[in-house]
Formats: sequence, C-alpha cells, structure tokens
Amino acid sequence: MFRDYYEEFKNDLPEFVDKTKKFYEGELTVAEYKGFSGGFGSYAQRGAQKSMLRLRLPGGEIDRPRLKFIAESMEKYNVDKAHFTTCETVQLHNLDCDSVCALVKEAWQAGIITRGGGGDFPRNVMCSPLSGLDCDEKFNVMPYAKAAGDYLLGFINKVKLPRKLKVCFSNGANNEVHATFRDLGFIAKENGKFDVYCAGGMGNRPKFGVKVVEDLEPCYVLFAIKTMVDIFTEYGNYEQRNASRTRFLQDTLGVEKLQEIFRQKLADNIADESMQDKILDIEELNKIGLENITKEKLASAELIVDADLLMSDRIYAQKQHCLYAVHYKPVGGNIPVDFFRRIYDATQDMQCNDVIKLRITPNQGVYIINLTADEARKILEITSDTAKSAFECSTACIGADICQVGIGKSQIMLNECVKAVREAGIAPHALPSIHISGCPSSCTAHQTARIGLRGGMKQTADGPKPAFMIYLNGSEEAGKEAMGEELGVMTTEDIPKFFVELGKTISDSCMDYEKYFASNCDNIRQIAQKYI
Repeated sequence: MFRDYYEEFKNDLPEFVDKTKKFYEGELTVAEYKGFSGGFGSYAQRGAQKSMLRLRLPGGEIDRPRLKFIAESMEKYNVDKAHFTTCETVQLHNLDCDSVCALVKEAWQAGIITRGGGGDFPRNVMCSPLSGLDCDEKFNVMPYAKAAGDYLLGFINKVKLPRKLKVCFSNGANNEVHATFRDLGFIAKENGKFDVYCAGGMGNRPKFGVKVVEDLEPCYVLFAIKTMVDIFTEYGNYEQRNASRTRFLQDTLGVEKLQEIFRQKLADNIADESMQDKILDIEELNKIGLENITKEKLASAELIVDADLLMSDRIYAQKQHCLYAVHYKPVGGNIPVDFFRRIYDATQDMQCNDVIKLRITPNQGVYIINLTADEARKILEITSDTAKSAFECSTACIGADICQVGIGKSQIMLNECVKAVREAGIAPHALPSIHISGCPSSCTAHQTARIGLRGGMKQTADGPKPAFMIYLNGSEEAGKEAMGEELGVMTTEDIPKFFVELGKTISDSCMDYEKYFASNCDNIRQIAQKYI
C-alpha cells in the first residue's frame, strides 16, 4: 500500500553525489552545502571533514531487514559512531565523502529513505514507542504513523515549506512524543478518534500547541496533514528564517483565527473529490498492526508468564499475553558500534523472529519487542551495558563538537555528570533524568524537562567560559504542560558539582527526586544558586 520512493527519488542521487564531492574538494562552502545536503538527511559535521547521515525510520521502528542493513553497513563502512536521536531515528557519524555517497543510495535501496531527514522538509514521523503493546493505550497508532510518514515523503520536490515540519502520534498512554507541542500532533482517544494539536514547538520563543480538532475520524489523518501543509505554505514566514516555524502562526494569526482556518481548510480538503483516495482504509491499515503480526508467535511459542522476569525495571509486559519488550538505553543515546549486530545475531534463531522489532524512543533509548520470556532473558543479558539509573538515562543532543550550530558540548557535559555522580555513589533514585540541549534549538526539549540544560557562555572574572542555562520543573505531561523556570547559568566545571551535591542531599533524605521536589523545591533552588 506504500509507494516505492526509491524509484521516485533515485534521479536525485547524482546531484547529491556531485555536490558532496564538490564540498569535500572545497568548491562549496559549509553554508552552501548545508542548504542542499540537509534535504538528503546528511550534514557536514563541525570542522567540515566528516559527514553524518540520518536514517528516516517512520514511527522509530526497525524491522528485521532494516536491522540487518544497519548492522552490515556499520561494518562495511567502519562506522565508529552512531546515535539515537530524539526524533526516533538513527544517525551514522564520521563518514567520509565516498561512504556517505554510497550509504545514501544503499539505504534508499533497502527501503530507508533519508530524503527530508534534514532541511526545510517534513521530518521523521514519530510515534509512541510502545504503541500496539501498551496495556494502557487508547488504540494502536503505529499504522497511522507509517501511513503519515509515507504520505509526507510525497510532498518532497512538490511543496517548498518555510522550515521543517514535525508530525507525531501518541497512543494516549502518555505524551512522551510531545504530541501537544509539535508542529502537528495526533492523540488517540478512548472513543477510537484523535484530538489534533498544531503549531507547537520548542526552541526560541517556545509554544505549546493549539487544539484545532476534537474527535477526528482516523480515516482522515492524511487530510489533517494536508491541511497543516496548506496553512504553513500559505501563512508561514518565508522571509525571516528565525520565525519560519509553525509555532509563530500563533503570533501572526492568533489562536482563534488559526483554529478557524484549520477547521475550514480541513472541511474543504475532506470535501475535495481529488483527495478521496487519501481516505485511509482502517481495515487494511490494521493488517500491519501488531495485533495481527504476533498471532503466529502467540500460537507457536511455548508461552509462560514469568513473574521473576518482571522484577527487572527494563522489562515491559506487552498486552499480547506472555510477550515482552526489553528496554535498552546507551548513555547519551550513543550506540555501541556492535549493538545492531548483537541484536540481529541474538534473534537469528528465535521463534518467529520476523516479528521481533526495535522501537526507538524519543529519549534516545530503544525497545526490543515481541519476545517470549526466554528470549527476553537473552536480550537482557546482551544489553547489560545499558544506563543504570534515571539520571544515566538522561537525554543529550549530539553536541557542539559535532553539530555545526551547537554551542555547548552536550555529550561531554552528560558524561562528566554521570562520571561524577557514579564516583560519589549517589543513590539511583535521587536524581531525575535530565535533558541537555547544546543550543536554543532545544533538540531535547530541555524547557519541559524536570531539570534542563541549554548550552551557552558565561562571563566570569577570568573571562567567558562554556556554560549552560539551568531550567527547573518543566513538564511534558498532557494537560499539565509547563515550561521550566530559568534558574541561571552554571559553568561546565560547576555543573557536575551541583548534581553531586543535589544527589547527596536527596539521598540523605531517603526520598526519591519527585517526593523531595514536592516538599523541598526551594532547597533545590538554593543548592543551584551556590553554583550560579
């Protein structure tokens, strides 16, 4: 039911190869190349000596053929750095000219289209990572995320957007994909329909989204996407790049006018006879849903409920009886170079291994899903190098040592904090997961984190020093969204000391972070002020 985008885009490849070679030969500037290469999901890294490639994975899902491709590609091209992104994709780093040119083509041939992975294009469609598995979900939204991802690729080469467009789907269990503050977000409801939010986003002048539709029939998901594209291209700012995101439509149009325009254009699109082929066949979509693809495994496997297995905080019991998901989170989202090979080989002889998949999370982790108890134990063992606490599961962008526009070295900052907290013997429950963004772009949504950091500089008696602005008490929870308060700026040398002191204080209280914060928020501010 999905289009063959390799055939559609393959004629774009010679231009990518030509301009990439010209860039590495010094014939194109970094800015000139960035304006072009982002549309292929690739950017030159800081220093202009190496490239990265962002693999487009709708819903963050990696099936077995794609898992094999990624594992083999990392070996073939000696990839020494890979990264889970907060948009549920995989980035391959430190690629030379020949490698990135070859990898783009080979990825497309393998069904991993990188087109629009960067630049002013619709980006990777996100989805609740446990969609279809979660006992608390309203309904499985993964099929809609995949249909949306396929549809959005069709706008490339046909529509010029002012800036990037991020679309996501929440299964209604939580808001970890930030559906209420993306460019366009769909939230599943108990009645089998969607509430739709638009024009939200983090970064400079962040805004939570505007609810524009209640109870959208799922068959009209693509119509809502077309409506958002229509509004963005008609009212988006093509002149000022720093104001060219959908969230600024709340300023230029006003919330009520935006709601009115969205609803009218949606009605017009639904009535448009030329759009009728975009009505989703729900029955057909559900054939790619987990409820069906796991039936064979449920019927053939020797299934048992393993109570001991559920004692692990990395195990999730799926709603499919006696099947499990294993969570794995490398510190900072930095993927060990052998990880994909490890998983592929470990699942090679498992029953019905074609239904075993990976689901990337918005917090730079991954679930390995559809496992029996014995299989889950095996995956637990081979992923024992995971982060060990909420704090170690913190989220950090790739950082200024790699990113062209970065200011703070987020990965280095996180590693220094984790090291200091480990050495101090801080209790695992004492510190929350933090979000570190290297610049105001807010790739990790630091404003809505319990504790967020945003890269910058600080003037000191010894001159300017690398530093981060500290944010406290943000919230991403649907209905309770909140921007964190800015506490002030800490230098990079003081931030690990702050977390060690905070961790020791909370450890000594015999509370976890949430309980401590609820009754001692001012104490946290006072500790922070010592370093600000």
